[in-house]
Amino acid sequence: MYAHASGRPLHVDLYLPRDRTAPSPLVVWLHSGGWRVGNRKRAPDLSRHFAAHGFAMASIDYRLSREAVFPAQLHDVRAALRWLRINAERFGIDARRVGLWGASAGGHLAALAAFGARVDDEVHAHDDGHADVPVDVQALAIGYAPMDFLTMDAQRERGAVAIDDPAAFTLPAGARITDARSYESLLIGASVSDRPDLARAASPIAHVRSHVPPTLIVHGTGDSAIPAAQSEQLYEALARCGNDVTLYLVHGFGHGFMERDDFDAGPPRAVEVHHARGGEAERVTDGPPLSFDTIEHFFRLHLGDPA
Repeated sequence: MYAHASGRPLHVDLYLPRDRTAPSPLVVWLHSGGWRVGNRKRAPDLSRHFAAHGFAMASIDYRLSREAVFPAQLHDVRAALRWLRINAERFGIDARRVGLWGASAGGHLAALAAFGARVDDEVHAHDDGHADVPVDVQALAIGYAPMDFLTMDAQRERGAVAIDDPAAFTLPAGARITDARSYESLLIGASVSDRPDLARAASPIAHVRSHVPPTLIVHGTGDSAIPAAQSEQLYEALARCGNDVTLYLVHGFGHGFMERDDFDAGPPRAVEVHHARGGEAERVTDGPPLSFDTIEHFFRLHLGDPA
């Protein structure tokens, strides 16, 4: 247990590599579920991705929107990062090399944490005397996450046909993002249309700045739950600020694939890769195909090789 909030314990599962000769870089997984359902067990096989290759892997619980409204979830992520750093020596973790990896709602929270979003005065339930412990991360990987609550309806109206969408977490029938019953509105505790200020504060796009950690963004072009335009919008904003950012657009993929251990099985999907880095011209290429190796290589590049 890393914290206790809203009447329940919040747990973290750790997957540690064997036969370590030095502290391991850490990657923290944040689960999906529309901020409404799910827990730390909703994850790919973290013992295989990437603990078997020397990374320490952590999957955390955070409070759901039916337990507490935003920014409680962001506070939980930061509390987990503090706990992991405090206990780094105990678990053989290198506290200087920490990455965040999240999908959908988890990707949204990972982006907010990595961008250093300040949404209130940070006085909250995790007052454990460790507020001075840093919560920064050195790399960020996110999949098909909502980035701007105020543009999603218009982007969805432009259309995306779900070709391969086995785990889509879709809106209730007929609902719009701006409706009070949308997952985004339930997260902030008010209709997005009534409280655009809250919706903006909860949107990672509002917290983009220069010198954020290197970022890998992955999205399927057939996503009917979160439009791929959300990831394109984030990529463009990060690139404008001179950040190191890569966008993988996977043709035909729908929502939720990152939690499936076999998403990269079968014939490779066509991929369009965009990469930008401060001072360099954007590069756009076809492929290579997206796989778990792609994500591991990204963390290896920016967190360093495990010993």
